[in-house]
Amino acid sequence: MAIAAVVLSGIVGTVLRILLFYTGIPAWLRERREVVTPLTSWERVLEGIALQKQFISPYTGDVFHETPLLLMFLRLVEHIPGGSKTIFIVTDIIIGVLLSEIAQEFTRFEYKRQQNELSTYSPKAKGLLLQAKSLITVPVTVVMIHFFGPYSIATCLAHSTAVFTTVAVLMCWMYTLRGNVLLSCLALAVAAYQSVYPIIFIIPVATHLFLLSNPKPPSFVCRPAVQSYVRTVLVFTVCLASMLGASFSLEGSWEFLRATYGFILGVPDLTPNVGVFWYFFTEMFEHFRIFFVCVFQINAFVYSIPLGVKLRERPLFQLYVVMFVVSIFKSYPSYADTALCLSLMPLWKHVFGYLRNVLVVSVMYLVVAVVAPILWHLWIYAASANANFYFAITLLFSTAQIFLLTDLLFAFLRYEYDLKHGTEHCLPDGQKTSVVLE
Repeated sequence: MAIAAVVLSGIVGTVLRILLFYTGIPAWLRERREVVTPLTSWERVLEGIALQKQFISPYTGDVFHETPLLLMFLRLVEHIPGGSKTIFIVTDIIIGVLLSEIAQEFTRFEYKRQQNELSTYSPKAKGLLLQAKSLITVPVTVVMIHFFGPYSIATCLAHSTAVFTTVAVLMCWMYTLRGNVLLSCLALAVAAYQSVYPIIFIIPVATHLFLLSNPKPPSFVCRPAVQSYVRTVLVFTVCLASMLGASFSLEGSWEFLRATYGFILGVPDLTPNVGVFWYFFTEMFEHFRIFFVCVFQINAFVYSIPLGVKLRERPLFQLYVVMFVVSIFKSYPSYADTALCLSLMPLWKHVFGYLRNVLVVSVMYLVVAVVAPILWHLWIYAASANANFYFAITLLFSTAQIFLLTDLLFAFLRYEYDLKHGTEHCLPDGQKTSVVLE
């Protein structure tokens, strides 16, 4: 039944995308700043291909910012039947398949882990335990959110090249769950090669791969642990270095580094998006720019350290949280990042009962989806608003993301606490009390 629902969702979602491609919506979405960025614009990819056909390096100007290997791949599939529509539809189907596989692997892993830790749980926490019947619906929910979620549909229709990074990240998830060090690190290296920020995913990935071979380690800094981390980091580094070397061979120079990673980290293009970089650096005095670029970029990386310490025993949730943090604080975020985070969220549906801000966050997401295009039109076309109006709605979007992430983190920690201590909490004198996480 669950498999049939997954297949049906995929078929209906694919047909929906095909039908929408023959409307005026894709052309409109390609101009939406919330959906495409200077990094993921399909028009810029076409420009890069055109320059390369004229034997001009696409990295000499300030238009093309994709990696050389992705450009080579897109040139190879450029002439397939159906053109770019086929590429993005097939990629979306691959994402759906990967999400289904991840959900199935994850539910099996979590149920097995629960059975192994059952003796450490409170007898009063039986109502919180994962049930095999409820886990069956997780793959269906994950796939349905992807195929029918407005963010996923918009990303596909707009031809956002962010979908290729999404495929790499999901492959990393899948092979990490399966314990395949080589393929997991290779997929993570592809994601980091495309977008830089996934480099920090190596922390939870290495931790999970270590825990698979050592379910009850004496310490996370013991000799076997360090050896496992070093092996994982080494494989990842070799894979990433190989791709950079192949890129150098294709281009004949290292100029692509400035146009890709330099562009991501230096944030020279201040085209508005759903992030916060563009507005702050539009208003910034030039002599403060380098300092604040470093401060803003640190936000995307620094939280991985405390999260790695706090969630070291739950590296898969740590990986998800770090991924969500990156989607908020990266320099050029888009709806594609949100689509990936929301698609994976049902993996932790067992903690949803502890969420406190569902209504508020849902309304915030809805308001942004409706109001952002209106404020953009008022600012750019009607000239009856200014940048502050559009920044206010992008700031609301970032706030909604932060609210959702912190609420999910609270729910997860509270769920883990109640598993160990039960759902009824009493003071020493027997009076009932509530638990507050600080």
